[in-house]
Amino acid sequence: MKLDNSAVDYTPGEAGAIAKRAEDRGYDGFWLAETKHDPFLALAGAAAATERVELGTAIAVAFARNPMTVATTANDLRLLSAGRFNLGLGSQVEAHITKRFAMPWSKPAARMREFVLAIRAIWHAWETGERLAFRGEFYKHTLMTPFFDPGPNPHGTAPIYLAGVGGLMTEVAGEVADGFLCHNFTTERYLREVTLPALERGRAKAGKTLEGFEISGPVFAATNDEEIADVKRQIAFYGSTPAYKPVLDLHGWGALHEELHRMSRRQQWAEMSELITDEVLAEFCVLGTAETVTDALLARYGDVVTRISPSGDVLQKDPAQRPEK
Repeated sequence: MKLDNSAVDYTPGEAGAIAKRAEDRGYDGFWLAETKHDPFLALAGAAAATERVELGTAIAVAFARNPMTVATTANDLRLLSAGRFNLGLGSQVEAHITKRFAMPWSKPAARMREFVLAIRAIWHAWETGERLAFRGEFYKHTLMTPFFDPGPNPHGTAPIYLAGVGGLMTEVAGEVADGFLCHNFTTERYLREVTLPALERGRAKAGKTLEGFEISGPVFAATNDEEIADVKRQIAFYGSTPAYKPVLDLHGWGALHEELHRMSRRQQWAEMSELITDEVLAEFCVLGTAETVTDALLARYGDVVTRISPSGDVLQKDPAQRPEK
């Protein structure tokens, strides 16, 4: 299993130092989320500051962009990092795409499938010199002149990871991606009963199995009261979002979503975490001490995921302490 580190709260100027610290502490990968800043720009600095650690977006918002811009940026970061960059994409939810980014929203799973296939078609044209002729329902890419063609990347094309929660998007990831990014807002039961079967259905469509397919588990982990309080806030925030309700439904906690959603509409952000009971917390978050949390992570997810990215710095006490499974 690969052990990854990630950052959500960062500035572009800090990303290089954060990534270098992750590399020095022994992490295998360093991933940036797209929240307040553009993760692609920040990862350019991280690429310059590091030598070994893999780099990736977890996630970049696909539907805020188009396949050509993403293909170009990912290709450049693959060059800058000497082949260490992984492209992690997610759809975001409808309100953000239409109201924050002013971009179209329709059939998100089908659109994401085509988005990935379009990127691969663009990269194929650059790698082979063949004519670009991608025509789909949502995207059409048919023009690539030599002036705009970067040619083959000496480090190959970037692996593509897709994030998802619902069955349709997860199935698309299994079909067209190289890996899957689990959402933090998942549980072991949801992962085993919903996510893995959907990935297997997608792989079967492509005539493949899960062999060699990466499953990355960004999971909540907490070792002290401050981290627990932060995790409860995040669980409450995600739990208020309709797109993530199926996770709660599986556990019979649909009513919790309804109340969190009502509170979010009233902007009661501070009070929402009070609804997260110890039972709910234990399902979403791996709890332990700095000395035991890595073993707890392995016990819960070691036979499911191929790489794991716990919240917080689980190696902060002992740089040599890492899962070897």
